[in-house]
Amino acid sequence: MVSENIESVKRNIYEACNNCGRDPDSVKLIAVSKMKPSEMIMEAYDHGCRSFGENYVQELLQKSDELPPDIEWHMIGHLQRNKVKYVVGRVALIHSVDTLRLAKEINDRSAVKGITSEILAEVNVAGEEKKYGFDTDSVMGFVQEVSSLKNIVLNGLMTSAPYVTDPEENRRFFKILRELSVDIDKKNIDNVKMRELSMGMTGDYKVAIEEGATMVRVGTAIFGARDYGGIS
Repeated sequence: MVSENIESVKRNIYEACNNCGRDPDSVKLIAVSKMKPSEMIMEAYDHGCRSFGENYVQELLQKSDELPPDIEWHMIGHLQRNKVKYVVGRVALIHSVDTLRLAKEINDRSAVKGITSEILAEVNVAGEEKKYGFDTDSVMGFVQEVSSLKNIVLNGLMTSAPYVTDPEENRRFFKILRELSVDIDKKNIDNVKMRELSMGMTGDYKVAIEEGATMVRVGTAIFGARDYGGIS
Protein backbone atom coordinates (compact mmCIF):
# COMPACT_ATOMS: atom_id res chain seq x y z
CA MET A 1 0.00 0.00 0.00
CA VAL A 2 2.71 2.47 0.98
CA SER A 3 4.68 1.99 -2.22
CA GLU A 4 1.57 2.50 -4.35
CA ASN A 5 0.69 5.62 -2.38
CA ILE A 6 4.16 7.05 -2.88
CA GLU A 7 3.89 6.52 -6.62
CA SER A 8 0.54 8.31 -6.62
CA VAL A 9 1.96 11.26 -4.69
CA LYS A 10 4.96 11.46 -7.00
CA ARG A 11 2.66 11.51 -10.03
CA ASN A 12 0.70 14.35 -8.47
CA ILE A 13 3.90 16.28 -7.80
CA TYR A 14 4.94 15.78 -11.41
CA GLU A 15 1.55 16.95 -12.68
CA ALA A 16 1.52 20.00 -10.43
CA CYS A 17 5.02 20.96 -11.58
CA ASN A 18 4.01 20.44 -15.18
CA ASN A 19 1.02 22.74 -14.66
CA CYS A 20 3.24 25.62 -13.58
CA GLY A 21 6.35 24.94 -15.63
CA ARG A 22 8.57 23.72 -12.78
CA ASP A 23 11.14 20.96 -12.61
CA PRO A 24 9.75 18.16 -10.39
CA ASP A 25 13.21 17.84 -8.86
CA SER A 26 12.72 21.31 -7.36
CA VAL A 27 10.16 19.87 -4.92
CA LYS A 28 11.23 17.69 -1.99
CA LEU A 29 8.70 15.18 -0.71
CA ILE A 30 8.83 14.88 3.07
CA ALA A 31 6.96 11.79 4.19
CA VAL A 32 5.29 12.67 7.50
CA SER A 33 5.75 9.57 9.60
CA LYS A 34 4.46 10.73 12.98
CA MET A 35 2.71 7.98 14.92
CA LYS A 36 3.55 5.45 12.24
CA PRO A 37 5.63 2.34 13.01
CA SER A 38 9.16 1.86 11.76
CA GLU A 39 7.98 -1.00 9.55
CA MET A 40 5.86 1.40 7.50
CA ILE A 41 8.68 3.90 7.32
CA MET A 42 10.92 1.16 5.96
CA GLU A 43 8.35 0.42 3.27
CA ALA A 44 8.63 4.04 2.17
CA TYR A 45 12.41 3.91 2.51
CA ASP A 46 12.60 0.81 0.33
CA HIS A 47 10.58 2.68 -2.26
CA GLY A 48 13.07 5.54 -2.40
CA CYS A 49 11.94 7.96 0.33
CA ARG A 50 14.82 9.42 2.31
CA SER A 51 13.24 12.51 3.91
CA PHE A 52 10.84 12.00 6.81
CA GLY A 53 9.06 14.50 9.04
CA GLU A 54 8.26 14.03 12.71
CA ASN A 55 6.19 16.15 15.10
CA TYR A 56 7.28 14.75 18.46
CA VAL A 57 10.88 14.83 19.72
CA GLN A 58 10.82 11.50 21.57
CA GLU A 59 9.39 9.71 18.54
CA LEU A 60 11.95 11.31 16.24
CA LEU A 61 14.85 10.24 18.45
CA GLN A 62 13.62 6.67 18.78
CA LYS A 63 13.10 6.25 15.06
CA SER A 64 16.37 7.91 14.07
CA ASP A 65 18.21 5.48 16.37
CA GLU A 66 16.65 2.36 14.90
CA LEU A 67 16.29 3.25 11.22
CA PRO A 68 18.95 3.60 8.48
CA PRO A 69 21.50 6.39 9.07
CA ASP A 70 21.05 7.92 5.61
CA ILE A 71 17.50 9.06 6.43
CA GLU A 72 17.14 12.84 6.50
CA TRP A 73 14.94 13.78 9.44
CA HIS A 74 12.88 16.98 9.60
CA MET A 75 11.39 18.45 12.77
CA ILE A 76 8.02 19.78 11.64
CA GLY A 77 6.04 19.96 14.89
CA HIS A 78 5.99 22.56 17.62
CA LEU A 79 9.34 22.52 19.40
CA GLN A 80 9.70 23.46 23.07
CA ARG A 81 12.92 25.17 24.10
CA ASN A 82 13.70 22.54 26.74
CA LYS A 83 13.80 19.87 24.04
CA VAL A 84 16.05 21.71 21.59
CA LYS A 85 19.16 20.01 23.01
CA TYR A 86 17.85 16.64 21.84
CA VAL A 87 17.11 17.77 18.30
CA VAL A 88 20.14 19.88 17.38
CA GLY A 89 22.52 17.80 15.30
CA ARG A 90 19.93 15.08 14.75
CA VAL A 91 17.81 16.73 12.07
CA ALA A 92 18.49 18.25 8.67
CA LEU A 93 16.02 21.09 9.17
CA ILE A 94 13.78 22.54 11.88
CA HIS A 95 10.68 23.82 10.09
CA SER A 96 8.76 25.16 13.07
CA VAL A 97 10.73 28.03 14.60
CA ASP A 98 8.06 30.38 15.87
CA THR A 99 9.79 32.66 18.39
CA LEU A 100 13.10 34.50 18.70
CA ARG A 101 13.70 32.77 22.05
CA LEU A 102 13.47 29.38 20.34
CA ALA A 103 15.86 30.52 17.60
CA LYS A 104 18.35 31.69 20.23
CA GLU A 105 18.15 28.37 22.05
CA ILE A 106 18.82 26.50 18.80
CA ASN A 107 21.73 28.84 18.12
CA ASP A 108 23.23 28.35 21.59
CA ARG A 109 22.88 24.57 21.52
CA SER A 110 24.39 24.48 18.04
CA ALA A 111 27.34 26.58 19.20
CA VAL A 112 28.02 24.12 22.02
CA LYS A 113 28.14 21.29 19.49
CA GLY A 114 30.23 23.30 17.04
CA ILE A 115 27.66 23.07 14.25
CA THR A 116 25.34 25.32 12.29
CA SER A 117 21.66 24.40 12.28
CA GLU A 118 19.27 25.15 9.44
CA ILE A 119 15.84 26.49 10.34
CA LEU A 120 12.65 27.83 8.80
CA ALA A 121 10.44 30.54 10.25
CA GLU A 122 6.91 29.30 10.81
CA VAL A 123 4.31 31.80 9.64
CA ASN A 124 0.65 31.57 10.62
CA VAL A 125 -0.49 33.10 7.35
CA ALA A 126 -4.20 32.45 7.92
CA GLY A 127 -4.10 33.85 11.45
CA GLU A 128 -5.64 30.75 13.03
CA GLU A 129 -5.91 31.06 16.80
CA LYS A 130 -4.88 27.51 17.64
CA LYS A 131 -1.80 27.43 15.42
CA TYR A 132 1.73 28.56 16.17
CA GLY A 133 3.80 30.91 14.05
CA PHE A 134 4.54 34.54 13.36
CA ASP A 135 1.90 36.68 11.79
CA THR A 136 2.81 38.15 8.42
CA ASP A 137 3.53 41.57 9.92
CA SER A 138 5.96 40.40 12.58
CA VAL A 139 8.04 37.87 10.70
CA MET A 140 10.29 40.52 9.12
CA GLY A 141 11.38 41.71 12.56
CA PHE A 142 12.25 38.13 13.49
CA VAL A 143 14.25 37.71 10.29
CA GLN A 144 16.35 40.78 11.04
CA GLU A 145 16.94 39.70 14.65
CA VAL A 146 17.88 36.14 13.78
CA SER A 147 20.42 37.23 11.15
CA SER A 148 22.88 38.11 13.93
CA LEU A 149 22.93 34.56 15.31
CA LYS A 150 26.03 32.81 14.03
CA ASN A 151 25.18 29.15 14.56
CA ILE A 152 21.88 29.02 12.68
CA VAL A 153 20.91 29.81 9.12
CA LEU A 154 17.38 30.86 8.23
CA ASN A 155 16.72 28.97 5.03
CA GLY A 156 13.13 29.99 4.31
CA LEU A 157 9.56 29.94 5.54
CA MET A 158 6.98 27.35 6.55
CA THR A 159 3.23 27.45 7.00
CA SER A 160 0.39 25.08 7.81
CA ALA A 161 -2.68 26.21 5.93
CA PRO A 162 -6.23 25.69 7.27
CA TYR A 163 -8.01 22.37 6.86
CA VAL A 164 -10.32 22.78 3.89
CA THR A 165 -12.30 20.48 1.62
CA ASP A 166 -11.42 22.54 -1.45
CA PRO A 167 -7.64 23.04 -1.73
CA GLU A 168 -8.18 26.10 -3.91
CA GLU A 169 -9.27 27.93 -0.75
CA ASN A 170 -5.67 27.75 0.47
CA ARG A 171 -4.07 29.06 -2.71
CA ARG A 172 -4.15 32.64 -1.43
CA PHE A 173 -2.28 31.68 1.76
CA PHE A 174 0.45 29.91 -0.21
CA LYS A 175 0.72 32.90 -2.52
CA ILE A 176 1.10 35.24 0.46
CA LEU A 177 3.92 33.12 1.89
CA ARG A 178 5.72 33.06 -1.46
CA GLU A 179 5.41 36.82 -1.82
CA LEU A 180 6.68 37.28 1.73
CA SER A 181 9.67 35.10 0.91
CA VAL A 182 10.43 37.21 -2.17
CA ASP A 183 10.20 40.43 -0.14
CA ILE A 184 12.61 39.07 2.47
CA ASP A 185 15.02 37.82 -0.16
CA LYS A 186 15.19 41.24 -1.80
CA LYS A 187 16.60 42.72 1.40
CA ASN A 188 19.78 40.62 1.10
CA ILE A 189 20.04 40.11 4.86
CA ASP A 190 23.19 38.35 6.07
CA ASN A 191 22.68 34.78 7.25
CA VAL A 192 19.19 34.67 5.70
CA LYS A 193 18.55 32.58 2.59
CA MET A 194 15.03 32.19 1.23
CA ARG A 195 15.77 28.84 -0.40
CA GLU A 196 12.84 26.88 0.96
CA LEU A 197 9.07 27.20 1.13
CA SER A 198 7.68 24.37 3.25
CA MET A 199 3.96 24.39 2.56
CA GLY A 200 1.29 21.98 1.45
CA MET A 201 0.09 18.75 3.04
CA THR A 202 -2.02 15.81 1.92
CA GLY A 203 -5.11 17.87 1.11
CA ASP A 204 -3.50 20.76 -0.71
CA TYR A 205 0.11 20.00 -1.72
CA LYS A 206 -0.62 20.23 -5.45
CA VAL A 207 -1.88 23.79 -5.09
CA ALA A 208 1.10 24.60 -2.84
CA ILE A 209 3.50 23.40 -5.51
CA GLU A 210 1.80 25.58 -8.10
CA GLU A 211 2.38 28.52 -5.76
CA GLY A 212 6.07 27.76 -5.23
CA ALA A 213 6.47 25.14 -2.51
CA THR A 214 9.93 23.57 -2.47
CA MET A 215 8.96 21.10 0.28
CA VAL A 216 5.63 19.37 0.77
CA ARG A 217 4.82 17.52 3.98
CA VAL A 218 2.65 14.54 3.08
CA GLY A 219 1.57 11.94 5.61
CA THR A 220 -1.96 10.59 5.24
CA ALA A 221 -1.72 10.18 1.47
CA ILE A 222 1.33 7.93 2.01
CA PHE A 223 0.74 6.12 5.30
CA GLY A 224 -3.01 6.37 5.73
CA ALA A 225 -5.04 8.04 8.46
CA ARG A 226 -3.72 8.21 12.02
CA ASP A 227 -5.35 7.02 15.21
CA TYR A 228 -4.44 9.75 17.67
CA GLY A 229 -5.75 7.79 20.64
CA GLY A 230 -6.20 10.84 22.83
CA ILE A 231 -2.97 12.60 21.84
CA SER A 232 -3.61 16.30 21.27
